[in-house]
Amino acid sequence: MTLRMINKGKIIEIARQKGRIYSSALASEFGVSRQYISLLIAQLVAEEKLLKLGGTRSASYISFEYAKEHPEVLPTSFKKKFKNQGLEEHAVLIALQQRFPALLELDENVRTIFNFAFSEMFNNAIEHSMSKSISVELTIRNGELSFIVEDSGVGVFRNIMKKRGLRSEVEAMQDLLKGKITTMPTSHSGEGIFFTSKSSDLFILDSFGQQLVVNTISPDTTIRDVPVSKRGTRVVFKIKTNSDRHLKEVFQRYTNLTEESDYGFDKTEIRVKLYTMGGVHISRSQARRILSGLENFKIILFDYDKVPIIGQAFADEIYRVFARIYHGIKLEDINMNDGIRFMVERAKNEAKRAI
Repeated sequence: MTLRMINKGKIIEIARQKGRIYSSALASEFGVSRQYISLLIAQLVAEEKLLKLGGTRSASYISFEYAKEHPEVLPTSFKKKFKNQGLEEHAVLIALQQRFPALLELDENVRTIFNFAFSEMFNNAIEHSMSKSISVELTIRNGELSFIVEDSGVGVFRNIMKKRGLRSEVEAMQDLLKGKITTMPTSHSGEGIFFTSKSSDLFILDSFGQQLVVNTISPDTTIRDVPVSKRGTRVVFKIKTNSDRHLKEVFQRYTNLTEESDYGFDKTEIRVKLYTMGGVHISRSQARRILSGLENFKIILFDYDKVPIIGQAFADEIYRVFARIYHGIKLEDINMNDGIRFMVERAKNEAKRAI
């Protein structure tokens, strides 16, 4: 066997024949250096023509065909802690794909969502947490893909509360759900957490005893206290491996697709029930709290699900005062009971008479 006969095509052929191959065995068989074989195999892994299993010293390699025929050889979970110095999310993502090849077996739509969501959440930990280390856990089990990104830093809700001058972590969670909220406006659009939560089946932000849970299957969003306080921030993301969700459709849902649209993030959804713990929305100040920052959107959808009643001042502030000042913004409503619909229509009629 000569060096000319050892190429990437030959390595793939051997992998298909033997199922599992090792760089040391190939080097010995062909009478070449292990470094030379390792270089060719590394290129095949980067080109997604071979899958790597195990660590560097004990690594083996299989073809994608073999992986499909023998899914039991693929690991179902992976954990690693990264030192938060010079980290880049795209480099970490590539490394994870190489160490956890089951990711490469995902359908393209789920894989695209994972790449987006993981990159956004890991980047947030790098740039916002001020944590010395960041831990990652990936799992594919029982038809579900999940990842956890965890740090021991300043805490996502406390950071937003401090930077935006808010009164509580609950207000920070409320603002996060609007979208376009960031503590670093010059380098971040504030869309990462918003769209990551919308692209998941289940999304959880856990920090210092406060938890934000977005369930897109129910669908429902909750804000709650948790008895065990997590120092720093833990992000949990879950999605079914056979999900038919597409990232493009998630973005389109919050894009105003009209002739004058620039295809930007200009539509948001407000779950009104989350803006008071008692469920009753009466005061003008409550409405102003909800409306804070919404002038940046072109369409606002108010969801009144599980809201029993709203007051005259609350409705007036949204549908007359705000609507008059920002007359170019379209206000939409869903899940209104008869009492809420009466108050909303009353405020809208008052706004028309004032013109």
